[in-house]
Amino acid sequence: MVRGGTLWIGGCDTLALAAEFGTPLYVFDESTLRGAMAAYRDALAATGLETRVHYAGKALLNTAIAQIVAAEGLGLDVVSGAELLLARHAGVPMARVHLHGNAKSDAELRRALEWGVGAIVADSLDEIERLAALAPSASAPQGVLLRIAPAIEAHTHSHIATGGAGSKFGLPLGALDLAARRVLAAPRLRLLGLHAHIGSQLFELGELRTTVEVLVREAAGLHRRYGLTIEELSPGGGLGVAYTAEQLAPDVVAYARELAGALRASCAAHGLPLPRLTVEPGRSVVARAGVALYRVVGRKLAPDGQVQFLHVDGGMADNIRPSLYGARYTALLASRAAEPAGPPVDVAGRYCESGDVLLRDAHLPPASPGDLLAVAAAGAYTLSMASTYNMVPRPAVVLVAGGHARLVQRRETEEDLLARDLPL
Repeated sequence: MVRGGTLWIGGCDTLALAAEFGTPLYVFDESTLRGAMAAYRDALAATGLETRVHYAGKALLNTAIAQIVAAEGLGLDVVSGAELLLARHAGVPMARVHLHGNAKSDAELRRALEWGVGAIVADSLDEIERLAALAPSASAPQGVLLRIAPAIEAHTHSHIATGGAGSKFGLPLGALDLAARRVLAAPRLRLLGLHAHIGSQLFELGELRTTVEVLVREAAGLHRRYGLTIEELSPGGGLGVAYTAEQLAPDVVAYARELAGALRASCAAHGLPLPRLTVEPGRSVVARAGVALYRVVGRKLAPDGQVQFLHVDGGMADNIRPSLYGARYTALLASRAAEPAGPPVDVAGRYCESGDVLLRDAHLPPASPGDLLAVAAAGAYTLSMASTYNMVPRPAVVLVAGGHARLVQRRETEEDLLARDLPL
């Protein structure tokens, strides 16, 4: 909300937040975050199916986020040993954790087995062989989901499309039978079900319906050939988020109904009992909850005297998405939010790459050094992909609610950056 000409989030003045915690700063509104989790939980429960909602930690994961995930009763998807360690540290029940990833190490698989995660999502035949060899060390039979590549080309950017036949992720459909046989032959593995994820930033529910239909079809084939009853099916996550005014994000209730309708109809057509439906939202849970604050530090003027670039104190190292695949955002001047916009301007970051441009043709009031810029919907795939390019420390993260701000991740320091170096 705009109050007195400045932007407020969660009852906190962004100018005061920037003064206290510095910039760049990532601000997360706790009520928005919890509300998004509850929306998924309630929409899936209303379908009448047995359902689970797992937050996809790759979108953003820190201890505070994981604690909120656990408090809201969601499961958590992790893709590395360190993410698994964080989940345990935050108190997420291991039974509600799934380990994903296309190149898991033996150490990561061993940790998941020893800690008793709810499921390991197997991505390849090689991984299944390694998992079967390691499984005797598990305290109980380990649940496994087989990830398939369903040969669905989602309508999204090629960098975040993951369900095509040529994707690096998932078992080709032709390898599913062999994968299932290998899991069934391993005495300490238990085949729970099938998984697919066709991509991120999805707006067409029909593609997700097709994903469910493919999963049920493949489950029916396994049932016919091996008498195997699939307990769980997951069409992944990927629901899109509106970053700009022209985008219209799908409704979570409509999403849940579409998936449930597809599951019921497909299972009825194939004569299968209804399995548990697990979904894995990430972006659509955390993106809108986050706002990135940057300080304007300079301007570049065109020959006609117009401002060509605003330079800010962050950029591609804390938000690679615009440089990586042309992602667009909406922004305002948090320090002068009520003023009318001037001519469009590009907002460039501080890093030594020509592609380090956060915003193109941003409609902002004429800005000067010292002004505070707020970028909306910056919660997902920003800090989770952050780097220390040019040896610039990564930003701090604050969680705001009811007029109070809590530092949940401190700003990286220069000493942190040097701590790994070993002098000659």
